[in-house]
Amino acid sequence: MDNFITDFIETYGNNLRRVLIIPPDFTRFHSKAGRLTEKLYLNLQSRSKITVLPALGTHTPLTEEERSLMFGRIPKEVFLTHNWRDDIVEIGNIPSEYVKEISEQKVNYPVKVEINRELLKDIDLIISIGQVVPHEVAGMANGNKNILVGVGGKDIINKSHFLGACYGMERIMGRSDTPVRELFNYASEHFLDELPLVYIHTVIKPNDSGRNTLNGLFFGEKDDPFRKASNLSQKLNVTLLDNTISKVIVYLNSSEYKSTWVGNKAIYRTRMALEDDGEIIILAPGLNRFGEDRKIDSLIRKYGYDTTFNVLDAVEKNTDLRDNLSAAAHLIHGSSEDRFKVTYCTEYLSSDEIKGVKYQYSNITEALRMYNPNTLNEGVNILESGEEIYFIRNPGLGLWSTKKSFLQTK
Repeated sequence: MDNFITDFIETYGNNLRRVLIIPPDFTRFHSKAGRLTEKLYLNLQSRSKITVLPALGTHTPLTEEERSLMFGRIPKEVFLTHNWRDDIVEIGNIPSEYVKEISEQKVNYPVKVEINRELLKDIDLIISIGQVVPHEVAGMANGNKNILVGVGGKDIINKSHFLGACYGMERIMGRSDTPVRELFNYASEHFLDELPLVYIHTVIKPNDSGRNTLNGLFFGEKDDPFRKASNLSQKLNVTLLDNTISKVIVYLNSSEYKSTWVGNKAIYRTRMALEDDGEIIILAPGLNRFGEDRKIDSLIRKYGYDTTFNVLDAVEKNTDLRDNLSAAAHLIHGSSEDRFKVTYCTEYLSSDEIKGVKYQYSNITEALRMYNPNTLNEGVNILESGEEIYFIRNPGLGLWSTKKSFLQTK
């Protein structure tokens, strides 16, 4: 990593008065972006004024403990907090005709391109840092998504998520070229081209002992680093199985996964591997809410993770959901479509709360006794009872599918 930082600074680090670094938030702690940001800060601080703006998107701001753990020695006064509802400036508009075309006529609306106003200040270099990995909205995470969603505004966040949900999550996950990525690329080419923007992308894969290892590190301008990282991630982070799985056990680390908005990666990333009438059991000891803000949380509680048909009907009939299309998209993403069972095992959310959003509930203590993440191996396990399960320690690091499902949904 040190040699990489040296190469990066030799390429971009001359005569920089002001630098804005945009890393991911704490929900991407495993991305190694925190260490990269710290190293960049320590190398540039003597010659440049550095500001760090984590790409929160709709997520909850970092706590002081999270900031310190992820970003090390960077002082807290360097950090700004992105507010996706208020801290944004409109810089362009994507026409409805284009959105209709790329969505195969599934949606038809214009999209405002809004970004945090900090990006438009007198800055010599903007460094966007993040992990490329399969993603339920964009197909592959990061690239220009880190700017347009991570420090973007309400309209493009809502409408890009809804575009992806209507187009079909299974058709998107693990793909570099998707309608959502086309939307982002249009915005980049037309409205971000004048920004002094460079990208750093990591590719992470757990090794045999479960330790997250850095397998790829790329930097550059425009689309090139994303393409290189995406090609590697598709090889390392997509697990294609010969047969479907009847029961998936997914563990959500309590420090990273505190909401179903983030924790439902357990559903998104495994659904293409699950057989009909199968079950996903989600061990979520830190789960304490549904949404990442109060408004989204209330909408999830009100409508629940219903079928696509019912969610789209609710969008048509209810202004509150229609005005928050990212929430509607999230409900569709988190639905089993009545095909399989989802059981959340929690401590801080009650049985009534979990069942109220159309999931099943189980006691976390009993579930951890039955499925101990400290003794289970990644992948197939045969329990003492003879039951066969498939265990995933961190769903945010990959995508699991059968070969047949993945090929059929291209």
